[in-house]
Amino acid sequence: MNDTTPQTLAALRSQLGRVILGKPEAIDHVLVALLAGHHLLLEDVPGVGKTTLAKALARAFSGEFRRVQFTPDLLPADILGSSVYSPRDGSFSFKEGPVFAHVLLADEINRASPRTQSALLEAMSEGQVSSEGVTRALPLPFLVLATQNPVEFHGTYPLPEAQLDRFGLRIGLGYPAAEHELEVLFSQADRHPLESVEPVLTASDVVALQAETRHVRVERSLGRYVVALAEATRRHPQVRLGCSPRGSLMLFRAAQARALLAGRGFVVPEDVKAEAVPVLAHRLGLETKARYTGVSKEDLVREVTDAVPVPA
Repeated sequence: MNDTTPQTLAALRSQLGRVILGKPEAIDHVLVALLAGHHLLLEDVPGVGKTTLAKALARAFSGEFRRVQFTPDLLPADILGSSVYSPRDGSFSFKEGPVFAHVLLADEINRASPRTQSALLEAMSEGQVSSEGVTRALPLPFLVLATQNPVEFHGTYPLPEAQLDRFGLRIGLGYPAAEHELEVLFSQADRHPLESVEPVLTASDVVALQAETRHVRVERSLGRYVVALAEATRRHPQVRLGCSPRGSLMLFRAAQARALLAGRGFVVPEDVKAEAVPVLAHRLGLETKARYTGVSKEDLVREVTDAVPVPA
């Protein structure tokens, strides 16, 4: 482990803690996504700080940042870019869309149509955009931070399963405790705390941290534990669609990131269990009866992690 890594991660955690009070676990999940190179979906009711958290991470990371407000009339070209005609010489040139950034904030992603949501699939899984027969690489690192309201809210579309599977983690913030909500009221008396967030990382720093994450040691028994968790979701009687191999790989990477965040160069079972719910739950498709009886995907993952033996 690099000697400066713990100080860098502590500084990054401190910057995010300025705007999101009383949510250390949510902040850790955000940092795990960054270290693992995973895209992050923030899902919760309006007004709990989803967009603020995404903006804070973008400010703490001084790479190129773009924001897209997803609406029902948004088109794929509005995200990816398109060719623009020049009347001067009769030529066409490609104008890059907001996806060509280090951090893309897809705000309220489930307010756009499934067609527009799917425009991000190639970018999220392969780090590139294909348009009009030409493939263009996206900058490194590339991170999508998406926010969405629950699908029960008016004017929202559920994300396709293929789209959900591209997100490494899905987390919610929940309502703050009373003392933290009171602090929020007074902390914004003069200016928004977001304005005090300072960059502590560059693009090259993030790429280096992501490379360091992949060198965190994982015993083969823990790899088998990750696979066993994925297989258990596929065999669960209330699950129609279990965790994909991509989900297993993302849990593996998230455990490495969790270990690095804890200042360790090796993974322990607690790292896997800590990231199991945010990494696996949104990938599950429930049986019809389970859906209509209010079964929680998060509870099913917790049930699986309790049932699968932890390696010694």
